[in-house]
Amino acid sequence: MPTHAPNRLAHETSPYLLQHAYNPVDWYAWGPEALARAQAEQKPILVSIGYAACHWCHVMERESFENEAVAAVMNTHFVCIKVDREERPDVDQVYMEALHAMGVQGGWPLNVFLTADARPFYGGTYFPRANWMQLLANIGEAYAGEHRAELEQSAARFVEVIGASELEKYGATVATAGGVSDEEFKLLLYHLGLNFDRERGGTNRAPKFPMPSIWRFLLRAHAVTGSQGALDQAVLTLREMAWGGIYDQAHGGFARYSVDGDWLAPHFEKMLYDNGQLVSLYSEAFQVTAEPLFRDVVYDTVEFVRLELTSEDGGFYSSLDADSEGEEGRFYVFTHDELREIMGPEEPLFSEYYNCTAEGNWEHGRNILHRREPDADFAVHHHLAPEALAALVAGWKQKIMAARAGRVRPGLDDKILTGWNALMLQGLTDAYRAFGEPEFLAMAERNANFIEQHLRQGPRLWRTFKAGTAHISGFLEDYALVIQAYLSLYEVTFAERWLREAEALTQYALDQFFDPAETQFFYTDSSAEPLIARKKELFDNVIPASNSVMAHNLRRLGRHLGRADYVDLAAAMLAQVQALVVKEPQHLTNWAALYAAQLHPGPEIAIVGHEADAFRAGLNRQFLFDTVVAGGTKMGALPLLQHRPARPGHTDIYVCRNYTCLAPVQSVAAAQAALK
Repeated sequence: MPTHAPNRLAHETSPYLLQHAYNPVDWYAWGPEALARAQAEQKPILVSIGYAACHWCHVMERESFENEAVAAVMNTHFVCIKVDREERPDVDQVYMEALHAMGVQGGWPLNVFLTADARPFYGGTYFPRANWMQLLANIGEAYAGEHRAELEQSAARFVEVIGASELEKYGATVATAGGVSDEEFKLLLYHLGLNFDRERGGTNRAPKFPMPSIWRFLLRAHAVTGSQGALDQAVLTLREMAWGGIYDQAHGGFARYSVDGDWLAPHFEKMLYDNGQLVSLYSEAFQVTAEPLFRDVVYDTVEFVRLELTSEDGGFYSSLDADSEGEEGRFYVFTHDELREIMGPEEPLFSEYYNCTAEGNWEHGRNILHRREPDADFAVHHHLAPEALAALVAGWKQKIMAARAGRVRPGLDDKILTGWNALMLQGLTDAYRAFGEPEFLAMAERNANFIEQHLRQGPRLWRTFKAGTAHISGFLEDYALVIQAYLSLYEVTFAERWLREAEALTQYALDQFFDPAETQFFYTDSSAEPLIARKKELFDNVIPASNSVMAHNLRRLGRHLGRADYVDLAAAMLAQVQALVVKEPQHLTNWAALYAAQLHPGPEIAIVGHEADAFRAGLNRQFLFDTVVAGGTKMGALPLLQHRPARPGHTDIYVCRNYTCLAPVQSVAAAQAALK
């Protein structure tokens, strides 16, 4: 039970903010009330940023924010503001960049000290209680005393750095029109490959993040160049992740990252944005390789999301916590004695399969389930028929899940974020393309309808939905990812509604976010609350940059609608960053995928006739890069469908490039031959 009276955060909907609602700290949420108080009292501001599934955020709360003595110092010297980075990525983006300008590696919790007018002068991440107390006292005294002018000068310098455009900051030079080339693309691939771990997959550093954008790009690079090396590295990475502890072997779903270089020990929180993108990645990899492991990962991860992260009306929740019972990963790991009790006489074989030991393969004698070889090899080594091993594994998973059912579950962050929902929606459309599973499409359509009903307001999007209420104006990420998902939903259903919704959202983004001076989009709406800098997001990270996603959207939507101006704008956006893409591709792989598309453009496909849906499903089973697909049972108004009437008893497939089409064919096999 709470031991303190509630503070202002008790009135918020964010689970992360509500976690701090009974701290003795006099917290504010980010907003005009806190900023006005700082100005009126000329107090420095402490902004503490985190998210509900963040392990070290919980640690710092327990050690410091729940402590009366610490809270007293914070309340005396500072106006204290708590921010959920998932609700307010704009605030997080600005002050994370300030931390980088200070020469500090970023992370969460992010704790930044600001002047009374919200300019940053010092910051860090996690601080142990004693260090935190000393820092609070030092900064409080310095700001109130003779050193305030120095802190104000530091803040002015950091604001100047933050205010510089990303293109200026990184010395980007604009490429000439039509400047893509095979030679430059080979150089891009070479630079990207310098960072690969050739033994365990991923990149050659720890901790290891899944980084879906990198491996999706390699599938595209393989598609346009035939590079076996690109495909091999992608397949190696996907296999090692699927075998590793970063993947929940019993229930599906991926953790946010692995703390080691072997994908063994995860940071156990499961985030919606990772799992949505990884469903896309493994679905596409299955289309290319037909690897059964990849199919299993998709089906199990979608089932995990359906069971654990789906609201009654089709929205997707944000995350599951890393911690339970006050310990990181406690829900997921087992001692040898626990496994013997759960598995009985099958424990030795189970432990060999999942690489569990009597001493434990992780902390405190506990084991993280992980694999090291294909099922076929394990079956041979243990003289088992493949179907017998499959039955054993299915039974083991049920026993592990039954054991977990008696444990305290990790906390759920049940806010619904628009952009993250769109990533899961995109994942479901990609899974439906690859496997034709009706449940995947049903989940996708239900989620799209949820977005329309709860997260739209006319032409605008909200950022977040919780407890029946949507609030916070959408950011470019939300628009870009919803547009992307709606385009994909159109292409797997031929329901023109979704294409028109994508068109309307694109127009709003062009009106409210676009900066013609740099041919890129701002992260915030022109009508949004002004911060100390209005930023653009250019670098692809765990989630691709909102600008790179918008560039892809403009290219796709322009081809669907016959809008050459959209296609040209996408090319101009790439030209702004092209030199950086070639030089530093590991940070711009979604841009690199656009480079591949412009270098080797894919076709447009139109399907018209009574079997349009069946023909579309047949074509979708293969990996089609930079391909737009339109269709219906009759001639339509869309450019690709105009002047193409349905013929009684026939279904015609038109394969086109730049709106110049081959003669129509009447079978999926013939269309596949034409595509080659």
